[in-house]
Amino acid sequence: MRLSSWVGVGLSVLLLTAIGTVGIFVNGSALRAADAVHRSDSRVLGANNAALTGGLQLLSARELDEFARTARFDLRSQDLSDRSALRRLSGSSDFFQYGAELIRPDGTLLTASRDDGLPSAGDPGWAPMRRQVLAGQPGFSAVLTSGGKLLSAVAVPLGVDGRLAGALVGFTELAASQLQVYTARLRVPGEVTSVVDGNGRIAASTDPGRLGSSVDPAIAAVLGTARANGFVEYHSGGTDMIAVVVGGTPSNWAYVRFQTKDSFDGPVVGRNRTTNLTLLAMLLLGVVVVTLLGYRIQVQRRHAEQRFQTLFQHAPDLVAVLDENGYAVYASPSAGALLGTDVRLLLGNCVFDLVHSEDRARLKAEFQELRSHANQVLRRQCRVLAADRTFRWVEFTASNQLHNPSLNGVVINARDVTDSRALQDRLAHEAQHDPLTALPNRRCMNEKLRELLRDQAVGVLFIDLDGFKPINDTYGHEAGDDLLRQVAERLVGHLRSQDLLARVGGDEFVVLMPGMVRYFEAQAFAGRLRRAIEEPFPIGSDAVRISASIGVHLATPADNPDHVLRAADHAMYTIKKAGGGHSASVPQLAASSPAGRHRSTS
Repeated sequence: MRLSSWVGVGLSVLLLTAIGTVGIFVNGSALRAADAVHRSDSRVLGANNAALTGGLQLLSARELDEFARTARFDLRSQDLSDRSALRRLSGSSDFFQYGAELIRPDGTLLTASRDDGLPSAGDPGWAPMRRQVLAGQPGFSAVLTSGGKLLSAVAVPLGVDGRLAGALVGFTELAASQLQVYTARLRVPGEVTSVVDGNGRIAASTDPGRLGSSVDPAIAAVLGTARANGFVEYHSGGTDMIAVVVGGTPSNWAYVRFQTKDSFDGPVVGRNRTTNLTLLAMLLLGVVVVTLLGYRIQVQRRHAEQRFQTLFQHAPDLVAVLDENGYAVYASPSAGALLGTDVRLLLGNCVFDLVHSEDRARLKAEFQELRSHANQVLRRQCRVLAADRTFRWVEFTASNQLHNPSLNGVVINARDVTDSRALQDRLAHEAQHDPLTALPNRRCMNEKLRELLRDQAVGVLFIDLDGFKPINDTYGHEAGDDLLRQVAERLVGHLRSQDLLARVGGDEFVVLMPGMVRYFEAQAFAGRLRRAIEEPFPIGSDAVRISASIGVHLATPADNPDHVLRAADHAMYTIKKAGGGHSASVPQLAASSPAGRHRSTS
């Protein structure tokens, strides 16, 4: 072979070496970008579900605390009135239908709503709850066991005269809990999603058969540590596994999703290794490659496209690539399921045209900022127009890969979170409203009063129903609940459009009247409300009558909201002591709550 031929072979080998090196780099870069987006989305999903878990737990503790504020517990061993109150709680609660109990600070049982089926005092799952209660905070147990049933418990401390006198505990059966119902909806083939307590036992899972079982020791080792916000790789039965773990809930429970490493990585990793081996083999076939170089380039290009399509073909999330102006140059098939339209109709169109007008300007500005920083990641939620002309809530991650030659665009990974958003909105609404009357609750009223007192006077009416308890005792609690709903509807019908009516206790209501500055007008308004309450109420086939004691207080801007409410409450109590059935006002705040009026506090 002539020297020129050796030179040609050498040049071919050098050329193939350069091409192979570039190919390995590009292939690895695309893999790293896809893996980074995949891992980022897994963390975001985990954080969202951990936040929802914490939200459900806080909502259950809030329900328990509100009941503790309205009930009057004697805190005596086997007290019948306390037992009746506990049964009322478990009969009306959204969370604690399994049962409830009262305990001393040392954990000794005082009274329970049921005679059996409750965990023993020696169950190790009590430990985290007791530590939190002794610190004066709502407490959350680990998984508890009783008679073959798996339970969890929530407790709120009860105080008497400023000291811890005991705790109110509510029980939930894990198999029927709201958390299990929600977690079951997350079922995806090949993955197991679970909520795990601080001891590593599964409290909710997409596989109900795993309830009460323990997670792998490698996962349990990171619970409660700084590493409980990332990925754990381990071996189980000779199989490589990977789990995303996100903690930080009030109960120290964690969101865990685990699957095999192969299913997590998908086919893209195997294809990446195959491509690298192919490129290396090509370096040994210099002479042959001279004739097949053009063909090989086309083969590699097709393989890259196949890898890209395989990675996103069956992904439930929408994956899209946008150019620097926001026009779609690629969209995965899942766009059809998300938006209800043909994927091809998205290509070449500006995605901002689908965004809700209220979100569009903000997203455009953030997109411009994203373009100026390589590898920057943007996470947001927005409303997107679907084919049926309705707007869907979408959560997306945008990664600036304009500098990446294998992508040359902004990579979008989006999922439909309409149902999750609706759940969050429902939880937020329930946290601010009374479940019986649908009126704003004490928390909502306090926030509104604080807001109003920043710049205007506010009239406050504190209403306590007279004669409600005998009707409740005579006709039953369901009739009592119906009467409270009728009272709420009647009061709302007599309010001004700017007024706010809230239910703050068992038979206590508060009316906020913005702009009210004259006592005689407030007194007259209170009189109208009292007369409205005194009109008969239909209960079954009977017509019953009640009255109301109404305390009036006029607050000026910048008054302390807590002092204002205590002043109105004191005015009402003065009327209650005088026999009730009329209204009064206290122009200044009383120094303390009326003597003899006791509430369980937490």
